This record gives sequence, C-alpha cells and structure tokens, in this order.
Amino acid sequence: MPDGMLVDYDGLIPNNVGLNQDARLRKALETWHPGYIDWWKEMGPEGFQESLVYLRTAVSVDPKGWARFGYVKMPEYRWGILLAPAVEGRRIGFGQHKGEPAWQEVPGEYRAMLRRLIVIQGDTEPASVEQQRHLGKTAPSLYDMRNLFQVNVEEGRHLWAMVYLLQKYFGKDGREEAEELLRRRSGSRDAPRMLGAFNEATPDWLSFFMFTFFTDRDGKMQLEALAQSGFDPLSRTCRFMLTEEAHHMFVGETGVQRIVERTAQAMNAAGIEDPTDVERVRALGVIDLPLVQKKINLHFSLTLDLFGNEVSTNAANAYNAGLKGRYREDKIDDDHRLLDSTYPVLRLKEGRIVEEQVPALSALNMRLRDDYVADCRAGVERWNRVLEKANIPFRLTLPHVAFNRRIGEFAGAHVTPEGEVVDAASWAARCGSWLPSAEDGMFLEGLMRPEYAPGRYAGWIAPPKVGIDGKPGEFEYVKLHMA
Repeated sequence: MPDGMLVDYDGLIPNNVGLNQDARLRKALETWHPGYIDWWKEMGPEGFQESLVYLRTAVSVDPKGWARFGYVKMPEYRWGILLAPAVEGRRIGFGQHKGEPAWQEVPGEYRAMLRRLIVIQGDTEPASVEQQRHLGKTAPSLYDMRNLFQVNVEEGRHLWAMVYLLQKYFGKDGREEAEELLRRRSGSRDAPRMLGAFNEATPDWLSFFMFTFFTDRDGKMQLEALAQSGFDPLSRTCRFMLTEEAHHMFVGETGVQRIVERTAQAMNAAGIEDPTDVERVRALGVIDLPLVQKKINLHFSLTLDLFGNEVSTNAANAYNAGLKGRYREDKIDDDHRLLDSTYPVLRLKEGRIVEEQVPALSALNMRLRDDYVADCRAGVERWNRVLEKANIPFRLTLPHVAFNRRIGEFAGAHVTPEGEVVDAASWAARCGSWLPSAEDGMFLEGLMRPEYAPGRYAGWIAPPKVGIDGKPGEFEYVKLHMA
C-alpha cells in the first residue's frame, strides 16, 4: 500500500502524517490530548463510557477498504489524524490563483480567513456530540445505540482533524483556538457553540435521525466545498472526513425510513386509512406522519440557516482566494473564476418572494444551499416510496426555503411551508400545525423507552434490513456496562 495510506497506531495519537518526525507538533497534540479526554468523559455519551461498543476504526485511508470492526470502550477509542492521499502535482482549481500549485503551507495573506474556516468547521464536531449525549439512555435498540456512538466517536475524530491543522499551521493562535474548541458548550449561555443549529437540543431519536439526515448533510456540503481548497492539507483532511460523514447520513436516512415504515405497518394492521387521524395513530404506539412532517420542517429550516446569507462577501472572498470552492467544483463546466457570471437568488421584496440575478461570486452560499436542497429532496422521495408501497395516502415534503428562517433574506419573515407570505397573526395562529409543539415533544418523550435486549426493537421503529459489518439481527452491538 502506498506511503501515507496506512495509519500508524504505535504512538498515543494514531496518524498517517508522520507525527513521529515532528517533535514540536507531537508534543503540542499530546498536551491537548488529556483535555480532549476530559471533555469526552464530561460531555460524551452519558452513562456508557465503560460499555463495550462494536465500532469501526480506520486502519488505512484507502477508500476501498479502510476500517476494522471490534469492541472498544469509547474513551479508549483510537482517535487520530487521517488525511486522504496526496494528489501529485495538484493545482488550485478556482479563484484568482486557479492553475497555481496547491499550497502546502498557509499563504500569509489568507491566514486569518483560513483559520476562521477551520475553526467554524471544527466547532460543529464536538457540538453534535454534546447535543446527543443523553440519547443512549432511550435507544430503541442496541443496533441504533451502536450507530449513535459510531457517529459520536467519528465527530470526535473530525475535531482532531481540525485541531491538527490549527496546531500544525497556525502556531500560538492555533493552540489557543484548539483550547477554545474544548471550552465552548452546546446550548451554553456563557460560551455557546458558534452556529445556531448546534445549540439546539436533541431530545429524542426522531430529532437525532432528522439531525443526522439534514444537519450532517450540511456537513457533507461544507466538507465537499472545503475539499476543493487550494490549501492542500485542508483538502486532504476533508476528503477523508467525507468517507466517515456518509455513514452519519445513512443513519439519519434509514432511521427516518424505518420510523415511516413502522407507522405504515401499524396503520395498515389497525385499518386506519386517514394518516391525519393523529390520536388513533398515536394510540398504536407509533409516530404519526404529520409529526414526522413537522420535524422535517423544523430541522430543514434550522439547517438552511447554517449556509449563512444568500448574498455573502465572505463566501466570495474565500472563493476568490482559492480557499473554499463550490460543491464538486472539479465537476462544474465553467471558467471557475465567476467574475462575469450571475446566479439566481430568492429575495423578499414588498411582501413577495422574487427571484433576482446577482453576481455568482456573491451567491456562492445560495448555490451550495441549492445543491443541498436537491440532495435532501432525493432522500425524502425515498421515504415517500415506503408510503407509496404501503398504500398510505400521505407524502412528506420539504418546506419552502423561506419558511421559519432566522438568517439571510427571509430572517423573521412569516412564510408558510408552501411559500405563501402571511402576516404575523396568521403565522401565530397556524405555526402549531407546521412545527413541533410542546405536546408533540411530550408524546415523543413518552415513546422513548430503551430496548436493550439484543435483536429487539422499540415498537415505534422497524428493524433494519441488514446489520452492521454483516452481523445478524440479534448481534450484541453494545455490551452494556451502565454507569
């Protein structure tokens, strides 16, 4: 296997970046390591630190076969620094430096901008672990618990990936930023995480599956854009992170699909033909489809805010500098400079939603968001195929991009899921039918009872079609040691 593919597990910090040959960096990371472990024990999965979990660990960065599976206690998981293989002769693919050799060191004029991009990405990784730390206690199966913990440890590794870049390339500033990543806390009043969606609660498993479907998909889009970066170490870091991110979205998409499948089964068995008869459906101990729709509305709109303002000077500057590209930039057929191009942006003008052409450089957030929406829509259609097959007359949809927004062109606007602009009174009267209510939350809380027997599943979710690593349905994915 080529040099840089295999991961060195001999030291404290597994890596494929030659850490043993860089004493200063190794010392800095080993100094940061105890604080990370303290953070994990304090803010990682509560009550399961001593349990043995059947997790995958990267042993190489070869996309054809990079992981091994085995039981491990999560605090003993071998987090490390893994970069995708270098591309020989790689050149910057966009912006004013298009065609120049990719940077192996931080270009001085872009130092602050690049550090900011890395810190924001890094801050999202521990935040989601913090948001999900209580979910193990209500896991609907050991299979689902194991998937939650796999997501958690990989988000922890993604934090390591960003900390490596900060420590290696940004000196004292990078070390201070790395410490701050461990100091902030999701939902804290005094030191919250940097982006709004990562300060929201994840109180139940439907929320978790929606988070991993919608918000981790934003992570995918951001990583795809950063993987195009002219700063080669960032590009290589993000390219490997994408191989792990795919599993997180799989957990979300199949989780929601299994909920929809179980609800359809229960409705058909009970002879319930009206999916909006919420009281009768809930009496079956399953999650009604209108509530699934409300959760889609909430998580989709929260995640759209993560893309920032539709028209953004910061995004234009990062692109022009060659630091952050578009989604699959290398597959787009244009000049990759965008100096004379335009892109359509939706705006609210005089109470109407209108489309305007704006300079493409300024609309990069909008374009990335459009790519994201298309990706989400494909997943929702897969959920609808379950309902179609079960002859349930209900279809899940994505709400309009202007619905329930706090950032960007539609921040604070009153727009229905169908895209109709309404007044504040109409919004207040109807929003309870569009977004989860306190009563909905109490219903979900009542359903969230753990199922810890191997091969058993809570009554509100269908078993998966196949197990992890080819294991049978009754496999003991977590050997519990409850704290």
